Amino acid sequence: MIEALAFVDPMAPKGYSGAPGQLAGLGGTEASLVKVAEALADSAPVVFERSWRRRPEIVSGVQYRSFDAKAPLPGPIATIVVINSWKVALRLRRLHPDATILLWLHVFPGRHNRGMGPALRNADIPIICVSQSHARWLATFLGTDAPIIRHIYNPIAEDLVPDTTQRDPDLLLFASSPHKGLNEVFQHFTVVRERWPDLRLAVADPGYLSWPTGAVPDGVTFLGRLSPEALAQWMRRSLCLFYPQTQFAETFGLVIAEANAVGCPALLHAGLGANDEIAGHHGQCIDTTAPAAVERKLAEWRAVSATAPMSVTLSDALRLSAVAAAWRAELGPQANTAEQFFDAARPQQGAMEPDGRFVDGFLNSAIKEQIHGTQTRHEN
Repeated sequence: MIEALAFVDPMAPKGYSGAPGQLAGLGGTEASLVKVAEALADSAPVVFERSWRRRPEIVSGVQYRSFDAKAPLPGPIATIVVINSWKVALRLRRLHPDATILLWLHVFPGRHNRGMGPALRNADIPIICVSQSHARWLATFLGTDAPIIRHIYNPIAEDLVPDTTQRDPDLLLFASSPHKGLNEVFQHFTVVRERWPDLRLAVADPGYLSWPTGAVPDGVTFLGRLSPEALAQWMRRSLCLFYPQTQFAETFGLVIAEANAVGCPALLHAGLGANDEIAGHHGQCIDTTAPAAVERKLAEWRAVSATAPMSVTLSDALRLSAVAAAWRAELGPQANTAEQFFDAARPQQGAMEPDGRFVDGFLNSAIKEQIHGTQTRHEN
């Protein structure tokens, strides 16, 4: 029988797929999942199970279905990749004892999740992190009880490249959810604007989480939710991605990588999360606790932007082609029989409404943990 590769997102904040507009209001996690699933669908039958109930659909070769946490996945499944929930991964191990199961982790687990180490090791479920720094942190967090831990980067599209857009030395850009240190960014912007009164800070908010940020300084413009194409153009226009915050550690940092991909530098705090790994070149990572260092870096980039294009680049290892190749190597050979699989295992096309349930209460507890310094699922 033909067997499929299944991605399972049990904590999807809403029903989504790779269809146009479906990722609006979601974070880098969901965008990365869809890109990887579509890339692998070229050579394998891929199904995508998410927690919200909606009509099944096939988009770009990927079959999107609704996930029932209490039942085995429909159809013969060879490999299951579970997003973030180690408890769901263990449940699927009991339901699919012969399948290869991986936990694709995009977050830093909280202290109450230390039991995931021995549980996943005993169930023979490796963990795939989204960066080397993420994997090192997790190995330290879990200690000797850790299962196999590897990393595969989140993907950046091949066509996300610099163009001839003129860079504005007075325009800074923050392009993340406000809980990722926007209050601290506002404080730095207020200081540097004293030296350059014409500076402006544009804030692009994906809109998936409200967060208090204190008073909004003069010179700040809120762009709201932008399409990926519009955000890329703002990155090309801006002097830099202005991200001098020390509160939120990125496991990967999708917008940082995307900014570098179009030639936009990112002003980041050194040693925080994956910052140095993703953008540790061209002096992008500095000690942002020193206001004078932030000011010097902006002065340096303003001087360069007036005479020549920025020279930041993106590592080839982060491009979609390299990431897809890494996943293929991790998963092993799959049958190139996607259409045959879908013909045999296509669900009934019945209309279904979203039930809005989260699995294991993970999202609610994760947001509570963020208040105490840990993180939500939307890490990039």
